[in-house]
Amino acid sequence: MFHTHNLLMYLIGIFVLLLLWQFYKKQIAAGRILEVDIFDRSGVRMYVYATPNDEQTCKTCSAVNGRVFLPTLITKSDFTPLEVSCMKPTPCTGAPVGLYGAWLEARSVLDRLKSSRKQGHIQLSAQEFREVIDGPWDRSVGAETDRLSMYMLSAMAYENSKHDVAIGNYGYVIEHAKAIQHLKLLVPAFLRLTQLLVRGERWAEALKLIEQFEAQFPSFESGVYFPSSAQRELMRITKTHAFKNQVMKLSA
Repeated sequence: MFHTHNLLMYLIGIFVLLLLWQFYKKQIAAGRILEVDIFDRSGVRMYVYATPNDEQTCKTCSAVNGRVFLPTLITKSDFTPLEVSCMKPTPCTGAPVGLYGAWLEARSVLDRLKSSRKQGHIQLSAQEFREVIDGPWDRSVGAETDRLSMYMLSAMAYENSKHDVAIGNYGYVIEHAKAIQHLKLLVPAFLRLTQLLVRGERWAEALKLIEQFEAQFPSFESGVYFPSSAQRELMRITKTHAFKNQVMKLSA
């Protein structure tokens, strides 16, 4: 016969496991636990570095948009996609986006990447990059593995031409980026979505998102996947700007 005492013990066990998992994720995010084989186990076979296609992105960062890297390079502590430093005081937003890449266009890129294993990266042209993004990834065998990554890539690629699509995609990334291999995308998604909302004068939504950002990344914590001090300051300034405009809108 099943007793209430046994049920309570099961519930306590589940609760403890959840706490341990959350603690593990925080330790990795803070850089206190090494990500041993985490990318191999996630099914990531290559990383595509993406930057927004807008006037705010400097020439140095724009030049590496669509650069593809082997996972072994990404996991190095001194990894940077840039050949020279970013030209902006607050570095431009960019993100290494992991892909399994099972559709035709992505497989072609992966084959080229593997053939240049000594260098460890290749640079896609703007057309090649767009062909990868627009390819039938959602019908490939790795669609579920690549879904969040493709939402991130298409959001960055279409910020100017498909404004609402980009907003929706960034929102999806923020809501669903739970796995360790997706944590790198959270801060870029928050930053870009905030700027898009501000650009559209959607002040209330921008303020709500910034509050979510502050709750997700408390100022008293830091780590590998946490925002830099410059990024925190940018969000603080943006929050003040959005608040002033929201007050003006309500009082008009």
